[in-house]
Amino acid sequence: MDVRKAVFSGSWYPASPSECENEIKRFMKEAVPASTPGNKLTGGIVPHAGWYFSGSIACNVIQCLQDKTPVDTFIIFGMHLHPGSPSYLMKKGAWETPFGEVLIDEAIAEELSGRFSFKIEKPGDYTRDNTIELQLPFVKYFFENTKIVPMGVPPSDEALRIAKAAADISKQLGLRVKVLGSTDLTHYGLNYGFEPKGSGKTAVTWVRENNDRRVIDAMLAMDPERVIREALTNQNACCAGAAASAIATAKELGAQQAEEIIYATSYEKSPGSSFVGYVGIVF
Repeated sequence: MDVRKAVFSGSWYPASPSECENEIKRFMKEAVPASTPGNKLTGGIVPHAGWYFSGSIACNVIQCLQDKTPVDTFIIFGMHLHPGSPSYLMKKGAWETPFGEVLIDEAIAEELSGRFSFKIEKPGDYTRDNTIELQLPFVKYFFENTKIVPMGVPPSDEALRIAKAAADISKQLGLRVKVLGSTDLTHYGLNYGFEPKGSGKTAVTWVRENNDRRVIDAMLAMDPERVIREALTNQNACCAGAAASAIATAKELGAQQAEEIIYATSYEKSPGSSFVGYVGIVF
């Protein structure tokens, strides 16, 4: 079986199982519980910076999705894409994590690839992107035997059609699935070429209370089209297609409301003129 290597392990997150587990156990001590039990949760939105910056938030969301019923498959949307980008899909094989390999759900992937146009990712031929890989150790740790359908989707109407189809296919196959959308929020400062409010505490407050809040409110309203419009207008989500698609899939699977678990910025970890916003949401 072909296995896609974990190219960010040892840098963005630990490479060894013991180090990963130690980090996860530390994150779990900081976790904020969701008001809705895991068996009623369909999925969530997670950040994808290095674990030092946002790993605790992503871990928190994925841990909240646990319940006593096994999950067959995680549909995971990610990748840094633009409106004109193609969609990406890994159809076969497995993806390496420090805890072992995660298998691709080939049944869902094959059906999707027959309905939509994708650039197919292969274990030896893929776009180097952190958004999905950084979630996989958490998924493997909390859901040991689950499979995944990893997709990169741009902020577009086509992505939302793919998302709804993924939910429909899952239901037709009788699978119990959860969904994740991987995105960070506003990338502010000189490093990112985005400084509409200058620098200093005024800029940090504006990102926290205004710019990020607009797209978070759209996510909490479970309005995928609004998430895409908001991000394209105000640069407050780097992977709006992924977040919007996760919402669209979750709604198709029956989710009716969303809950914000935690919000933070990289400024809290590393104060500076350039920083990034992160949110953890479940639905």
